Amino acid sequence: MTCSSLKVTLWCICLGMIVACKSAHVKNSSASSAEQNDLTTYVDPYIGTGFHGHVFLGANVPFGAVQLGPTQISEGWDWCSGYHYSDSVIIGFAHTHLSGTGIGDLGDVLIMPTTGNVKVTKGTPKDLNSGYSSLFSHNDEVAKPGYYSVLLKRYGIKAELTATERVGFHQYTFPKSSDAHLVIDLKEGIGWDLATVTRLEKLNDSTLIGFRNSKGWAPDQRLFFTIVFSKPIKKFDLYNDQTPVKGTMADGNRIKGVVSFATTENEKVHVKVGISPVSADNALANIQTELPHWNFTKVVNNAKAAWNKELNKVAVQSNDTKRLKIFYTALYHTMIAPSTFNDHNGDYRGTDKQIYRSAPFTNLTTFSLWDTYRGANPLFTLVQPQRVNDMVNSMLAIYQQQGKLPVWHLMGNETNTMPGNSAIPVIADACLKGFNGFDVNLAFEAMKASAMLDERGLNYVKKQGYIPANAELESVSKGMEYSIDDWSIAQVAKMLGKEEDYQYFSKRGANYKNYFDPANRFVRGRISDTEWRTPFSPFITRHMKDDFAEGNSWQYTWLVPHDVEGLVQLMGGEKKFTDKLDSLFVIKGDMGNEASNDITGLIGLYAHGNEPSHHITYMYAYVGQPWKTAEKVRYILDNLYTEKPDGLSGNEDVGQMSAWYVLSSLGFYSANPANGAYVMGSPVFDDVRLTVRENKTFHIQIKNNSPQNLYIQRMTLNGTSYPQSYLLHKDIIKGGELVIEMGSKPSKTWGVAKENWARSLPE
Repeated sequence: MTCSSLKVTLWCICLGMIVACKSAHVKNSSASSAEQNDLTTYVDPYIGTGFHGHVFLGANVPFGAVQLGPTQISEGWDWCSGYHYSDSVIIGFAHTHLSGTGIGDLGDVLIMPTTGNVKVTKGTPKDLNSGYSSLFSHNDEVAKPGYYSVLLKRYGIKAELTATERVGFHQYTFPKSSDAHLVIDLKEGIGWDLATVTRLEKLNDSTLIGFRNSKGWAPDQRLFFTIVFSKPIKKFDLYNDQTPVKGTMADGNRIKGVVSFATTENEKVHVKVGISPVSADNALANIQTELPHWNFTKVVNNAKAAWNKELNKVAVQSNDTKRLKIFYTALYHTMIAPSTFNDHNGDYRGTDKQIYRSAPFTNLTTFSLWDTYRGANPLFTLVQPQRVNDMVNSMLAIYQQQGKLPVWHLMGNETNTMPGNSAIPVIADACLKGFNGFDVNLAFEAMKASAMLDERGLNYVKKQGYIPANAELESVSKGMEYSIDDWSIAQVAKMLGKEEDYQYFSKRGANYKNYFDPANRFVRGRISDTEWRTPFSPFITRHMKDDFAEGNSWQYTWLVPHDVEGLVQLMGGEKKFTDKLDSLFVIKGDMGNEASNDITGLIGLYAHGNEPSHHITYMYAYVGQPWKTAEKVRYILDNLYTEKPDGLSGNEDVGQMSAWYVLSSLGFYSANPANGAYVMGSPVFDDVRLTVRENKTFHIQIKNNSPQNLYIQRMTLNGTSYPQSYLLHKDIIKGGELVIEMGSKPSKTWGVAKENWARSLPE
């Protein structure tokens, strides 16, 4: 982009502000006509900022492109989001952050307000004064949905942050100073992030433009920005790392800028930062459209309203305020990502680095699919129908640009992180549930093409039905995940009348059996048709060195959510299956010195802190013992989620850990992620109202609910007895009423007759 093109755009800013203000007025008027409960009061963004939760803390709106929040000086695995509750030093406020991942990245366009002598490096933990970092105290912090504030002790500056979808809005309250500054650091990022090419340019006395290209987990990230200040720039200095650069524009991989001015006591300085994957022009247009004024309080209130709109889609009642706090914080966490990855006009940059103009859907990124396909994406099919269409359209666009569906997509980049092709069950689930905001035939083509590649062990799957352990790392985990993917493709093929594809992928969906050793009834790595990998221990796991991804055989043996009946047969029948499942929750064993840090939240060897275990408690319902599901689920809800900073037992994993809580606390879970059914567990609320498709309400009334009454006794759906231990998606989205009666002892009639058990393929 050129300076001249942006100057032309600036001539239009006044007209744009008028139009945008009128548009905003219309939206606000319509929003005020429908008053909703302020459920943001139950959200505590600090939950998950301790232990290994890795959640984002800061200001954003649901599924927004901007996650504006503090970045701390410490680095490492527990700082993947840039913030950990144990830390007390802030280096600035960046506009992109991940939430709940196991790898750090982003942290783009860092801004730090300072006073006194100019510093252009962050300093070190041992010598903060050598840079611009500042101590802070949690006592001086406030974090709410759409708002964050903190007092920077070193400077006596109060920092306040809020956001629209694509614009970060800063409000800094300065002390009286003749040397007040705003440092813009394009070098700094989070975790693996490394700036490769950056540019910063002063356009006029209130506007800076630039871009930041970087590599890390996302190998080629490109982000453009425009920064607009409420206070004229008195002085502007550029640096390449610590070396001064003359002029008003600089290029390099460590470019920094310092905006300087004088301030009066308690003077408020505002900064708008628009971001774009396309251009600084578009970043400015995002500001013009989404934030044409300087009313900070208005933006805070709008962000709060946006969160309330989404939170009110799941209205629950309980006398337990701690439970409400955990629930609505969990629901909040499910909506930080996937994040918007286009401009207000629809433009975005594709995986092929080409610019796509005026896309007819909202392009999204941050697809942690190996995690979210299990629970978060099924939750979206209930309460985020439009975004389901956007997510699928985004994935189909990625397929057309890179030749396969996303594996773990970040900022227009394929990272190929985690085993499996987990976009497949997400798309299959949307197809099978009747979503039609995308091309279903293209969706099937994309799923099939992705499954027929020769990469990541798929060549072995096609040739011999399993991945040899001496050919690929994490062979068992990959193979088990591919079986789920293939089963999902088969169901869509059946729906579309593609019999040959249905038969082929159904056979591949049963490939999990090829990893099952009947001699010990565990899945394990195999070398050939006649040879298993030895030595073998179902306990030992070696992170990124053996046949399993973040787990061991005790945990992965149960990864057959699509064919529980088949696994029961492999185990030798219902009793042997149940006995072994019982053992999982009590057995103890040393996982070895090289076990993954992700294996947390242990109950026996069940690991709730990691996603492959998330469906396991619900498997009892497939063999007529729903009371055991209730016991395990209620224990997890009560003990492995709390209202404290360390309240998550493992990584948030971009919403999946929280989605498990949301669904399970309502009383059901998507044990099979793509069969249109939810297995019943143990609801903890007294009343639930779900706003589903077409604004219909599915009302769940729970009678006699209490900590002691954790077992479902009987249910009625729309006044008719409902003995099944599962709910169908198609019944929920029609709206209606489910009445659940709870009791202190397992029911002898509900969910125990074979015809009422949960099934892999409900009719």
